[in-house]
Formats: sequence, C-alpha cells, structure tokens
Amino acid sequence: MVDTDRIVGAAKDLGGRAQGAVGDAVGSDRDSVEGRYREAEGRAQRLYGQAKDTVRDVADDVGDYASDAYDRVARNGGTYLRDGRERVQSQVGENPFVALLIAGAVGYGLALLLHSRR
Repeated sequence: MVDTDRIVGAAKDLGGRAQGAVGDAVGSDRDSVEGRYREAEGRAQRLYGQAKDTVRDVADDVGDYASDAYDRVARNGGTYLRDGRERVQSQVGENPFVALLIAGAVGYGLALLLHSRR
C-alpha cells in the first residue's frame, strides 16, 4: 500500500521542477526560487511517505514472524519441554556434583540480588 505522502510529494516535486524551469526560462527569480522550494518540499514529503511505508512493512513482517513463532511453540511446546527436561535429567545424572554447585551458585546469586535491594 502506497502512502499518500509519497504521491503528494511526487506531485509537489514535479510541480516545483516545472515552476523552477519556467522561472529560469522567463528570468523570474521569484518563480525560480519558489519552484526550487516546492521541489525540495515535495522530495521531503515523498521521503517521509517512503519511511512510513518501510516502517509499516517492517511492522507487518515482525507480526508475521511473531505469529509463526507462536504457532511453532504451540505445536511443539510439549516436545521442547520434554526434550529439555530429559537433557537436564541426564546431565544431572551424569554430573550430580556439578549440578549441585550450579544450583548453589544460582541460589547464592539470587540471594545477593534480593538482599542488595533493601
């Protein structure tokens, strides 16, 4: 979907070029300057419209990606949870001492965070 600022900006740009060219041909400094001003204004408005289109497209893409990710988690969430639980159990079973040290370090870190806020 094309933003109206792009269309209006292109029209102002074209009108400003025409007015500037006519002003140059006739020798009217006023028309030439006004034409250049309208041309610059049109370019700025057209670029603004392009930026709005780009932001809209990016927002649509992000929404699509988020929807896809949600669908994948909804379909496979139980599988991911089960696989993760099995891997943690196997690691704890193979290295119980390391698991105990990690759990203690996490608990100690949380305790430091909670007591430092007082």
